[in-house]
Amino acid sequence: MAETPQAGTGETGAGKQPRSVRVVLLALMIAMMLAMLDNMIIGTAMPTIVGELGGLEHLSWVVTAYTLATAASTPLWGKLGDMYGRKGAFMTSIVIFLVGSALSGMAQDMGQLIGFRAVQGLGAGGLMVGVMAIIGDLIPPRERGKYQGMMAGVMALAMIGGPLVGGTITDHWGWRWSFYINLPLGAVALVAVSAVLHLPKKRSQARIDYLGAALLTIGITAVVLVTTWGGTEYAWTSARIMELIGIGVAALVGFVFWQTRAAEPIVPLHIFRSRNFTLMSVIGFIVGFVMFGATLFLPLYQQSVQGASATNSGLLLLPMLGAMLVTSMVAGRVTTNTGRYKIFPVLGGALMTVGLFLLSTMDTDTTRFTSGLYMAVVGLGMGCLMQITMLVAQNSVEMKDMGVASSSTTLFRTLGSSFGVAIMGALFNHRVQDVMAERAGALGSKVTESSAQLDAASLAKLPEAAREAYQHAVSSGTHGAFLLGAAVAVLALVASVFVKEVPLKGAGPQAADAPADGDDGASAKTPVTETV
Repeated sequence: MAETPQAGTGETGAGKQPRSVRVVLLALMIAMMLAMLDNMIIGTAMPTIVGELGGLEHLSWVVTAYTLATAASTPLWGKLGDMYGRKGAFMTSIVIFLVGSALSGMAQDMGQLIGFRAVQGLGAGGLMVGVMAIIGDLIPPRERGKYQGMMAGVMALAMIGGPLVGGTITDHWGWRWSFYINLPLGAVALVAVSAVLHLPKKRSQARIDYLGAALLTIGITAVVLVTTWGGTEYAWTSARIMELIGIGVAALVGFVFWQTRAAEPIVPLHIFRSRNFTLMSVIGFIVGFVMFGATLFLPLYQQSVQGASATNSGLLLLPMLGAMLVTSMVAGRVTTNTGRYKIFPVLGGALMTVGLFLLSTMDTDTTRFTSGLYMAVVGLGMGCLMQITMLVAQNSVEMKDMGVASSSTTLFRTLGSSFGVAIMGALFNHRVQDVMAERAGALGSKVTESSAQLDAASLAKLPEAAREAYQHAVSSGTHGAFLLGAAVAVLALVASVFVKEVPLKGAGPQAADAPADGDDGASAKTPVTETV
């Protein structure tokens, strides 16, 4: 066994990373791919799954159960890694994810599939957190920027390739292989992490904060259900939604109160004393809000208004994802070479706001080339923000809180995506139904009474007048949704202006010797030793 130089010294960063670290990074990227790819593959396979298992009325729960379990378990995985060691927590989450995948592939009815998807989601909650926290352990923030392009590439590949892979697997191997495909990939990641990753072992004497975990789980569950059901399953003013809001608020207030008294809190509130960490949490929430709203409505607009094929819907996002990938790589390299990063949140917030405003101007006459340019502007903004938020958040806390910092940042982005899909979706649906009623009268109202989002087959069956009315309605709906997104993105721009450029750890002797910044309560000296 040999010991690599401490990450805080920058010795490994100056040269090439040891082969063992590169192998671990490859395994981490595979695990990250599993977490991101799953829902996109399953979405393509859902019509086939319903055709075989039935239970159409419970269809939404296949995704909701996974999302709920992922969101609720994310903070717990981060804390477990901090208390008992990241390697064990990460490998456990991979095993749980693979068990859930295998069971989901063997499901015999919709009820079983929903339950097994929840198991899968519990494991998925630890995958993203584990990846981010382990990278935070192995590579100092100053050097971490070089790997942003790798993470952004995995994200882009998952979003573009997910629907294509899902459709191919379902057509040639059957829908069950949409779940089984995770097993060989997960096994590779598991073996590589087990054999090569050696981090210092931890064993906390403190007990797990079970009450805090329960309150947080209840609160997150209520929030996700409100954003999932509101305006679709139940009216926003219905008793069920009001009950969930009350339960969620009470649980989260109780959670915050208890965290000030717990011996080993699930989310130690002192991390929010750091201005930068709090701002990154806000920006991460907004990025989640905007990104998942955009990826929902852009393919819908291009299919309904511009006549694009639904089969290649992932490819329609290529201008946005390609721009995001390139910008993320450039931002990472510049951050590594200069140690400066504040410009990227500011620039990202500005570009994202402008891009979303441009998208809100699209109408029935907008060409694919023009919409592609607008999407690229949004992608440039997201590329400046996606990985920088995690980098700055991790740089703002002490090493002992790396797990909860990673999980909290991930959770805020997840909650942002839930709110984005719900609020932008509600605005879109309301506008589509209003325009359809105005342009097509009773026929328009009848067409969209069950859903404001029509698939290609339903759209093709509409009379010419109704189809034109629907195209105008979708254009109007996306206008409202993206205009809201632009308004929310302004908040990210404002928040980024207040980011304080604290030296990145591992930035050399000057940064290593710098005193901890009181506003960003993290010691600049946080050497990490990896044994390989």
